Amino acid sequence: MQKTAAVLGIERSISGKSWHWLGGNMELTIDHIGLDHDIISQLLMARGVARDDLDRHRDPNLRGFLPDPSEFRDMDRAAQRIAEAIIARESTTIYGDYDVDGATSSALLIRLMRMLGHDADHYIPDRLLEGYGPSGEALVKIGRAGSSLIVTVDCGAMAHEALASAHDAGIDVIVVDHHKCSPELPRTYALVNPNRLDENDLAASHGHLAAVGVAFLLAVAIVRTLRERGFFADRAEPDLFSLLDLVALGTVADVAAIRGLNRAFVAQGLKVMAHRRNIGMAALIDASRLTRSPSCSDCGFALGPRINAGGRVGEATLGVRLLTTNDPEEARVIAEQLSVLNEERRGIEAAVQEAAEEQLASQHNRAVHLIAGKGWHPGVIGIVAGRIKEKTGKPSIVIALDEENGQGKGSGRSISGVDLGAAIIGARESGLLVAGGGHAMAAGLTIEADQLDAFGDWLDERLAGAVAKATASRSLLLDLSIAPRGLTPDLVETLDMAGPFGVGWPGPRVAVGPVRLVKADIVGTDHVRLIASGDDGGSFKAIAFRAAESELGQSLLHGARGRKLWLAGRAKIDDWGARPAAELHLEDAAWAD
Repeated sequence: MQKTAAVLGIERSISGKSWHWLGGNMELTIDHIGLDHDIISQLLMARGVARDDLDRHRDPNLRGFLPDPSEFRDMDRAAQRIAEAIIARESTTIYGDYDVDGATSSALLIRLMRMLGHDADHYIPDRLLEGYGPSGEALVKIGRAGSSLIVTVDCGAMAHEALASAHDAGIDVIVVDHHKCSPELPRTYALVNPNRLDENDLAASHGHLAAVGVAFLLAVAIVRTLRERGFFADRAEPDLFSLLDLVALGTVADVAAIRGLNRAFVAQGLKVMAHRRNIGMAALIDASRLTRSPSCSDCGFALGPRINAGGRVGEATLGVRLLTTNDPEEARVIAEQLSVLNEERRGIEAAVQEAAEEQLASQHNRAVHLIAGKGWHPGVIGIVAGRIKEKTGKPSIVIALDEENGQGKGSGRSISGVDLGAAIIGARESGLLVAGGGHAMAAGLTIEADQLDAFGDWLDERLAGAVAKATASRSLLLDLSIAPRGLTPDLVETLDMAGPFGVGWPGPRVAVGPVRLVKADIVGTDHVRLIASGDDGGSFKAIAFRAAESELGQSLLHGARGRKLWLAGRAKIDDWGARPAAELHLEDAAWAD
């Protein structure tokens, strides 16, 4: 492929990146503003939408994107078994993971069963005492307590031993998951997972779904099965659309790619969330101090972390209890408790982050950062791995070592183009790990401390090529270049019409300039705040988050006086003043003189 010319001639920005158009050559200029239909079309095509498929993507909804659930292996078998349990009022337990995806998946199936006149118990393992995924001991215990059917959500795809124990005990277990699978599947009644290696092409194309998305497809299949059996002859069918707020929250918080069906899930789910009909979700929104309808970013940065805090540093069942309660007071109390735990999590995370970053100097030759420490809280290592990945641009794994048993619990985060989940499964199959699994962008593992060096070497050998390829072209991909006066609330509103945005469907990035900095200072801990002004009379505020110590931040604070720059980032609405204004969330800058 012929390399396109750099945008604005910027071959190397202050951050060391070249600037290019996201769509290759689809330059948009300020002349297009006002042609809403045209600019949205260009944004969609830059994200891979074919011209003849634009209408479906302008208004992402379930009618346009929902596949037939029967396309997925074991889906009909799972739906039939759950339908039988509902009709016979069979004791059922939903066994969920302790993160947001697990909590929302569990809540979705529990609320569905209530709509159908049945109920289900829930079981969420303790992160510290039980670890990730179903254990044979827990499954057998649940069965002996009376549940003849267990549905695991967001876990189970690699739990061969645990599921074999349940099978031998005569317990039917249905696995609803989205994590990577090995060729040999565990012994279950049914295993619904688009990432099964034996899936057909259509089902496999939905491998980017979060577990809660798979659970929603199962809900559709269950209702259809019950309809065929005449279950709704004397009762109304459940409103499955009312469950989409759970799907949106779990999808965004699990960092699933916001494309295709997921984009429809999130777009429609945010509308449901705005109606506040789920009492627990409404309490969560209030505890997050949101005074408007939640956005996609709110799910990832305000709502999701609070649900996660229960599983990370508190009581693992709090998220499911919140999202399934019909008692407003109970919801308020749990939501506030989760907010307190979230603040506690922040403090723990900061301490582990500082200790982990001290090890980075010795890791510069690694393709994958592998950082371990004794006494670190396992509940925050995933967040810290994500921070380090963002800082270094490389996949990162952070491991909390237990001094008593000599094992480490690890969590990893990857970059686009590097399948960390598959690598972790490969390392487990090679005997380097006690346990491990995940998906392309995130993975978890258990390792003996004396295997750390061998594991690090194995990762470098396995992933060095993929990491080198993914990081070879340090480019900032742009959608739009505008003069300072073009950065307006109307522009932000127009750009947002191509959303919702997230991983796999990036928010529009604009270049604004040339400008001179009127003011540059530090706010908060290490955020750089700017006021920029252009020769066209336009001025605006910009902020570069967590950038004060970076080369970009230092250049803006100390080297930009009197010089012209181009600023690049995401256009957002600043509604703190009397009138809404547009501001720039800065990601890069380049000299314009």
